[in-house]
Amino acid sequence: MLSDVLRELQQRDRFVITSHARPDGDAVGSSLALGEVLRQMGKHAEVMLRDPVPVIYQKLPFAEDVIQSRAVNGSYDAAVLLECDSLQRTRVEGLNRYFLINIDHHLSGRPFGQVNWIDASACATAELVWQLARTAGVEITPQIATCLYTGVLTDTGSFCYSGTRAGTFALAEELVRCGADAVAVAQQVYFTNPTSKMRLLGAALANLHRDGDLAWMFCTRHDFARAGALEEDAEGLVNYALAIGGVEVAVFLRELPDERFRVSLRSKGGVNVAGVAERFGGGGHQCASGFAIDGPLTVAIERVIASIKLCCPVSVTSR
Repeated sequence: MLSDVLRELQQRDRFVITSHARPDGDAVGSSLALGEVLRQMGKHAEVMLRDPVPVIYQKLPFAEDVIQSRAVNGSYDAAVLLECDSLQRTRVEGLNRYFLINIDHHLSGRPFGQVNWIDASACATAELVWQLARTAGVEITPQIATCLYTGVLTDTGSFCYSGTRAGTFALAEELVRCGADAVAVAQQVYFTNPTSKMRLLGAALANLHRDGDLAWMFCTRHDFARAGALEEDAEGLVNYALAIGGVEVAVFLRELPDERFRVSLRSKGGVNVAGVAERFGGGGHQCASGFAIDGPLTVAIERVIASIKLCCPVSVTSR
């Protein structure tokens, strides 16, 4: 609960903040905002992530101070994990040595920390950080507001996902009133993609398949190499399949260096894709979730489609 988290933060002085590997807008924005909130509370706080901050988020306030590391071994009183369902999701070694504060808003959230605040009604982890800051009496500066607005914008799918409600827009308005530049954030997130991402999108669209209410596409390591793309360039590509009229569920598979596949699932709201992800050891939101699966590609696709067909009320047949 919020009161438990705030009590533990007030009683300690040195914190390391982290989130899941391959960080998205909510992971980055919430982590950066929480770091500054803690500093305004008189604490020492550092943000550490396993993977680099994606290009489209590198201009966020405090992003240049993020530590990229595979392991943590500093002198910290506690580790704060944002939107993770386990320590393993961070891919940062050594976190188990610290007092763990777990803050999450996913349906698949799990209470793995010494203190856990999991609220699936929140539109983003950024909303929880905002609640924490307000309860702690911390001023929401333009820098904090910008980071939080980025988390809200991206984790709601630009206010398109089913978790979007009146309170989501009220929060967005409040963050803009506190100094977040909504236009600048949107332009940075959506209009600063590298050329490599556009080339990767072309490869994904060339591998697009549709059957009834379901659409899926994929990118192999060869596709990534030809496009000169990084893993972060795959973020959001699944939404192009979901944008097709009549499609209710979209799937995007990208081949990982270990020949497994990272699977992203999206829904327009009528299907709970988190339930599908959980069958494969993953999780997420009702409209956006993911997991990893073994190859080869054809087998992975067949397994994913079969699971969607079993779990979800969509008219699909594997082919």
